Amino acid sequence: AQMSATTGHRAALRSRRSRHRLHTVLGYALAVGGALLFLLPLFWMISSSLKPDYQVLEYPPRWLPNPVRWANYAEALTYVPFGRYTLNTLLIASMTIFGHLLSCTLIAYAFARLRAPGKDILFLLLLATMMLPYPVTMIPIYIGFESVGWVNTFLPLIVPAFFGSPFYIFLMRQFFLTLPVELEDAARIDGANTLQIIWHVILPISKPALATVAIFTFQASWNDFLGPLIYLHDQTKYTVSLGLSFFRSSYDVRWAYLMAAALVTMLPMILLFFLAQRLFIEGITLTGIKT
Repeated sequence: AQMSATTGHRAALRSRRSRHRLHTVLGYALAVGGALLFLLPLFWMISSSLKPDYQVLEYPPRWLPNPVRWANYAEALTYVPFGRYTLNTLLIASMTIFGHLLSCTLIAYAFARLRAPGKDILFLLLLATMMLPYPVTMIPIYIGFESVGWVNTFLPLIVPAFFGSPFYIFLMRQFFLTLPVELEDAARIDGANTLQIIWHVILPISKPALATVAIFTFQASWNDFLGPLIYLHDQTKYTVSLGLSFFRSSYDVRWAYLMAAALVTMLPMILLFFLAQRLFIEGITLTGIKT
């Protein structure tokens, strides 16, 4: 009887291990299948960027270009002045990142640490502004910028960042709440004021949150199409997102050029994410620990 019980126990263990291996294999298979499904549009984009125009819309579709036309990239990037558009976009993105980091850090720290009557109500009102869709405020904001003569300049795309963003303020506030108050108390005992505490104590240990805000801001500025379309009228001030629209005309679309240029404009975002991946994931994780 004891031998029978031992044999049955071993059989149960083998059965559980087999089920565990099966579940693991199925999990990996689903993950790989989902990844391939999401990568399929990217593969089609790369393939189309190397095709002659007549092959892009062929039916049945041609998955691999024949012949491979590398000249699409050089021709697409010189079809419109993408170098100038890239510099314009980098200028807007860098100034917007600086503005968001400056304003959101100060406002988030105030909401996280400073005491003031009605602070929680103000924070709820701040979060409530996130519910306003952009089309509701688009026309009043445009009228305001037009009245001060800022239309057809970069200022409407840069200056609002220096007044904070509710989403980034919320992220940074949540991160600041996870920091130990004892660090600030020690700095105050040494005679530091609030700005010195932020600069010398808070910012050095807030790199994950700062990196998260910087990546989100760069992505939003780099991919922004509606803002530059509304405010920029001079083609020399266009951004890369507006430059991509030049490959569309009233009667035709230069699909191969469009895919090649779009793929090149994706590279800065991909490179930035991989360079700051660790800080980005850490910042996203820590911003939700304490409420």
